[in-house]
Amino acid sequence: MNNAQLPDRFSLVLGGGGLKGFAHIGVLRALGERGIEPSLVCGTSIGSLIAAAYVGGMPIDEMEARAVALTQRDLFRIDHLGMVSKRMRNPSLYLEEPLRQLVNDIVAPGRLRDLSRRLLIVTTDLERGGQLVWGLPGLDDVSVREAVYASCALPGFFPPARIGHRLCVDGSVMDNLPVTIAAPGMEGVIAVDVGSTSLAIARRLDRKGFAATYMRSAQIMMHALEQEQLQSWGRPPMLLVRPATWHYPWFTFKRTKEIIAAGYVAAHDALDRIGDSLRTGRGVYPRHQVELSVDRPACVGCTLCATLAPHLMRMDDEGKAAVREPLLEWSRADGNFVHQCPSEAIHVTVIDGETRRPSVQIEMIDE
Repeated sequence: MNNAQLPDRFSLVLGGGGLKGFAHIGVLRALGERGIEPSLVCGTSIGSLIAAAYVGGMPIDEMEARAVALTQRDLFRIDHLGMVSKRMRNPSLYLEEPLRQLVNDIVAPGRLRDLSRRLLIVTTDLERGGQLVWGLPGLDDVSVREAVYASCALPGFFPPARIGHRLCVDGSVMDNLPVTIAAPGMEGVIAVDVGSTSLAIARRLDRKGFAATYMRSAQIMMHALEQEQLQSWGRPPMLLVRPATWHYPWFTFKRTKEIIAAGYVAAHDALDRIGDSLRTGRGVYPRHQVELSVDRPACVGCTLCATLAPHLMRMDDEGKAAVREPLLEWSRADGNFVHQCPSEAIHVTVIDGETRRPSVQIEMIDE
């Protein structure tokens, strides 16, 4: 196993993604096995819950046991009375108490300023329409539990939290992977993305109700915002860990062990590949050699790829998409335009030594 050479001061960012965020537990286990400890931890949504448990000193084994034992009843209980009495004026579909209890069971009491390690909890100020990061200077004299609940309070699903005079909801509304918030003063960033990794194709959404439609729309929005941020990333250098969780629904209680294992494997794989890039490089790592190609019969000539990525794609004399430079070095933040091809005519092949394998660009979600 190769040893990653990390800078002295780096931040760990745990993104949102529903229960797919349990992959963060596997990532933390991998980091612990290598003796890697961040100077600062930043979390949003379920990432804030795991981050607060970690900074609060909860053992990884206990985190995993609690995650595996969690049931749908422990988290989601419909607010029948509120829906009947208040109807459309009810603040949420589900009751507040189960989420509150989960947060209180996992997060130690106390205020952010009293923690032994810096912790940033990202929320969204619902009334002002801005990002509110608890733990920053001047915003650290608040309850850790209160900040975490607010960061996990998905709008429409759980009631917002009033912290002081601010009405706060899930931080992923504005930033599902808050790397920019965690970068100042750091020499590197390790970012764990579980919510908007590969934008898998979701089937039969019209049969699954409003919640599935809402979450899919949110995922698309988060993915677009995140990609814009990552594609322009320079310094400090970033290690982007993307566990293979895209084929799991956001709220599945049956695959927790698999999801944790995916985080563990992804973290070790990324660390094995990083070398000294976080000390000497810039941009996003790890990077892979890839080959970009076009299936000409499948191409419909819509010009979208050439519009979105003119430095990589062009239209040839017959009105078909063509690749400008087939061999590239890409991180997982690159190539967002590929999955937007309406006829799936653009293909990416990862070249790993003598091995060539298709990159994961299209996955199906049927659950």
